[in-house]
Amino acid sequence: MKTLKDYLAFSEKHPALFVNPPQGGFAILLQEDEIRDAEAQMVQKLRDASLPTEWAQVGIVYQDQYVLLLRDAVCFPDGSLGTYIRSIHDEDTAPGVIILPVWQGKVLLLRHFRHATRTWHLEIPRGFGEKGYTTEENARRELYEELKATPSHLVELGKVYPDTGMTSECDELFFAEVEAYGNAEAQEAIAEILPTAVPEFEHMLRENEITDGFTLTAYARAKLRGLL
Repeated sequence: MKTLKDYLAFSEKHPALFVNPPQGGFAILLQEDEIRDAEAQMVQKLRDASLPTEWAQVGIVYQDQYVLLLRDAVCFPDGSLGTYIRSIHDEDTAPGVIILPVWQGKVLLLRHFRHATRTWHLEIPRGFGEKGYTTEENARRELYEELKATPSHLVELGKVYPDTGMTSECDELFFAEVEAYGNAEAQEAIAEILPTAVPEFEHMLRENEITDGFTLTAYARAKLRGLL
């Protein structure tokens, strides 16, 4: 946990991440006296719930090369004060990319192990964007890394916010037609690539065999645009 001074310096360096709406919503408080008032009110709530009071401390809770976690002092719509935690997608980083790849009319699904859920998922390729490249270039790079595929046709499907209640992350969706693909990337714990006919793909979505939110969103966008 970094100091309040570090947090306030971060807010000055990245003002776009601390913008308050003209009315309504949760207003972020950046005056030190207001922050201390919000912390004090949250401390009392935590004590009443027999929870650790350090969970009220405003600041940069955690940061590494992948995650930046902030706890802000906020004024809620009813005028009460408290703190609210959020994961920040740094505005200096490139957006992630998610690609729905189709080969010979079939969706290329990956059977991918995910550390966070400790299980295997059926999903489409996705990955972090690399700064200095366009989102299209990052989408092409991700397809090659995970499928050894180069798209013959790439269509932007727009933005997606994966969890607006917790993170500011915003990613870019794509639809891709590929003429060929290779072996799955073993280091990423991709067990196999499954060419799946669209009716079977839709059956898997309907029967809850595919639970990845990015895959569901990309399918909906592509379907509504007549790409599937």
